[in-house]
Amino acid sequence: MATTLNAPAVSRGDAVALWLFMVAGIGIAVWAAWSAVARIIEVLPNRDVPVLAEFAGTTAEAPIGVDGAPIPVELDRAFITAPSLPVASLWALVLQQLVVVVAVVGVVVCLVWLARNVSRSIVFSRTNTVLVTTAGLTGLVGYFAVPFLGNMAANGAFAVLSERTFDNVILSVEPFPLILAAFVAALLGTVFAVGERLQRDAEGLV
Repeated sequence: MATTLNAPAVSRGDAVALWLFMVAGIGIAVWAAWSAVARIIEVLPNRDVPVLAEFAGTTAEAPIGVDGAPIPVELDRAFITAPSLPVASLWALVLQQLVVVVAVVGVVVCLVWLARNVSRSIVFSRTNTVLVTTAGLTGLVGYFAVPFLGNMAANGAFAVLSERTFDNVILSVEPFPLILAAFVAALLGTVFAVGERLQRDAEGLV
């Protein structure tokens, strides 16, 4: 008859570190939710809406010369303020904040649950594999969706300010961090899946 292999107990120091990690994760989730609510409250009146915009090949003048003389600089990103936004752009901005909350809270919940299991000496299990995979996928979706929605809002602000004469349609997602994050998420999911299978096989041999 097969018996269950008990994982080595987590040391007190490791347990404390895991619990501190969980507390920090909860703090991050609360901060993300509070920031998103504050941003939504700021933009919903749809008056003088500040929007983060990205630029490409756009020059401006900054007072960084001698005695504050203006010097031409190339804009990378800046906040622009539109008197109001088109409805679609406004709701893109609101949806962006909701996606931030869902992504951050989703990842935090998965990782806190995972840390809780590990603190109880449950490392490789089907639940932990699902948690790691879900956290990775949620983070990747958020990494892509947040700048996409922000770009929609910025395009609406440009359209209002320039009366549709300034074309600055840019979707900026850094490919290397995205690929690296996808690789790490896939690697962790694979490691936990393999660990779960090896543990299950080992339990069947005892």
